[in-house]
Amino acid sequence: MELFDKIKTLMSFPPLASEHGKQMDDFIIYIHLLMGVLFVGWFAYFLYAIFRFRKSNNPKASYTGVQGHFSTYAEVAVAIAEVILLVGLAIPLWAKVVDAEKFPSEKDKPLVIRVTAQQFAWNFRYPGKDGAFGKQDMKFFAPDNRFAIDKNDPNSKDDIEAPTNLMVVPVNRDVIVHLSALDVIHCFKVVPLRVTQDVIPGLMIPSHFKATKEGKYMITCAQLCGNGHATMRGNLYVLSKADYEKWEADITAKAKGTATSFE
Repeated sequence: MELFDKIKTLMSFPPLASEHGKQMDDFIIYIHLLMGVLFVGWFAYFLYAIFRFRKSNNPKASYTGVQGHFSTYAEVAVAIAEVILLVGLAIPLWAKVVDAEKFPSEKDKPLVIRVTAQQFAWNFRYPGKDGAFGKQDMKFFAPDNRFAIDKNDPNSKDDIEAPTNLMVVPVNRDVIVHLSALDVIHCFKVVPLRVTQDVIPGLMIPSHFKATKEGKYMITCAQLCGNGHATMRGNLYVLSKADYEKWEADITAKAKGTATSFE
């Protein structure tokens, strides 16, 4: 809607680069419109009460005030509007983002990425050409195997470990991220994608998005995670299909951890 676009500009909304983000932005605008109506309505009522019961017009204080059902009707209308926003918009939108049954299915061919947070960096693993991750188990944990990967598992042979703090995805393709942490609670946040999800040690928490605009976006941690919290930033590159395949081939051919041209 053109009106919503003008409101977004007025409110300085950050750039939007994901499919589901528009619904989130629209929902925020609906809430602010309701807040605006409430502000104008109750402030007008406040001014009316001051004028109606001014001392010159009411030398003796009234102990009953305004008589009528206007206030009751207004409160009921506000409650109905809030229920509509909550049940009709907020809950379905939240379910779409977090309900695993609403995630992209295999027929959509989503790109699956495992994201591991640590103080104070982001680590990204890709399943490689076979589309399957190697097994992980704490018994494999070692100083040179901090992600506890079973290196004897054939599926782990082509897994891709991107350079630290570098995430690359193709544009207009569903992406599912499985989030975990090595140490404390973190929060994976990419503002232009309208993605925010807590990352908890011991859990593998899924989230998903579809980036709709090529570009470079910042990944931040939205959970206070220690004295280096402010430095916990990563880069997310959204590339064309051809450029993504080129990057994937390049990173596969190089040793893990080798810097790429996108850094």
